[in-house]
Amino acid sequence: QVRLVESGGGLVQTGGSLRLSCSASGFIFRIFRMGWYRQAPGKQRELVASIFTDGSTNYGDSVKGRFTISRDNVKNMVYLQMNSLKPEDTAVYYCRLGEQNYWGQGTQVTVSS
Repeated sequence: QVRLVESGGGLVQTGGSLRLSCSASGFIFRIFRMGWYRQAPGKQRELVASIFTDGSTNYGDSVKGRFTISRDNVKNMVYLQMNSLKPEDTAVYYCRLGEQNYWGQGTQVTVSS
């Protein structure tokens, strides 16, 4: 079955960096778009970044220029490099398989001011 497992979250100060990882299994990873989403308390889940099968990417406006999504089709991994973190980036970050209802359990990112 589809399994997505995020890791790499934590507590960081404003301006710091974190790298999130998502390990994928149970499907043919290389043929699917993958995405990172986040949900802050009291807010709707929002798209952070997507990466397509050809390696092309798109980002939410609030993270453009600070976050970078990448994938490794050999290891079945997707990554999110987050730089210049801000308190408003605090959220639970989720990995998602394409547009399907398959999500990881989430990893907490907290940015202190």
